[in-house]
Amino acid sequence: MLGKAYLTKQASLLLQFARTTSDSDLSAKLISKAADLKSQADPMPDRDQSPEAPDVSPDKLAGS
Repeated sequence: MLGKAYLTKQASLLLQFARTTSDSDLSAKLISKAADLKSQADPMPDRDQSPEAPDVSPDKLAGS
């Protein structure tokens, strides 16, 4: 699953491209796609909420 930061960055890039093109149809499509990505990103948490990995001691690994 794609994260909120990734989707937001992609939407931002699409908006930048939309501003630079002189083709109004392409610009409208890029803006529409950016809005779709933004709507996917909005309900997601701002950061990864998964549990952290357990600490592993290098001493225990060396003795194995």
